[in-house]
Amino acid sequence: MTLLDTRARTGAVARINPVAKLGASALVALPLVLTLDIVSAAVALALELVLFPFAGLTWREFWARTWPVWIAAPLTALTIALYGEASGVVLLEWFVVRVSEGSLELSVATFFRVLAIALPSVVLFVTVDPTDLADGLGQVLKLPARFVMGALAGLRMVGLFLDDWRALELARRARGVADRGRLRRFFGMAFALLVLSIRRGSKLATAMEARGFGAPGARTWARESRFGGREWALMALGLAIALIAVGAAVAAGAWNFILGPG
Repeated sequence: MTLLDTRARTGAVARINPVAKLGASALVALPLVLTLDIVSAAVALALELVLFPFAGLTWREFWARTWPVWIAAPLTALTIALYGEASGVVLLEWFVVRVSEGSLELSVATFFRVLAIALPSVVLFVTVDPTDLADGLGQVLKLPARFVMGALAGLRMVGLFLDDWRALELARRARGVADRGRLRRFFGMAFALLVLSIRRGSKLATAMEARGFGAPGARTWARESRFGGREWALMALGLAIALIAVGAAVAAGAWNFILGPG
């Protein structure tokens, strides 16, 4: 995974401000969240697949990052097909399962919808460095610096969290503690890790406050977060995908505004 991280963060997309990536993903996802139809989701997905090769990822990197999405999409579609709202001709009915023409259509639309929303988010955020994201949120979006720095510190602790879990597991095995009973062992380790996390969080908060992170007044930043032409181009690309998908659905008469009456 280190090789993937290095390769993904050296391409042209990696130099784009993370705020623009966040905005482009939101522009693509918003219209797809408001409707549930095959046309808009399929059109958006087709346009995204054309653009993915320009993200700087090899196909191996692409599949390594997005495989959970390709598993979640058909499982979600299967759930809708079996338990979704029935309409039209009922094809199969057993206990609480009812498969109809309408539920199958909704399942296909859900499949494309999940892919169209999740894939661009995963591809774009593979190239995001947490520090760059924090700089963008604080300087471009003007979010409170205290919140941004706290979230960044917490995100940086995820790796330590995983290391602590492995070390704690090895230590308990070496001492022969809770060799039997996976559920009891899990809750015991979770409680010990919670105590360790609280102690580390208290120390981190004290250290950050001692360095002036909680001081009043305007905050200075070590690196300037720029938002220029490349960022606006990515945002425009996301908006174009959304408009084309919505226009195709409206033109085909497939637009299904899920927040509307009935």
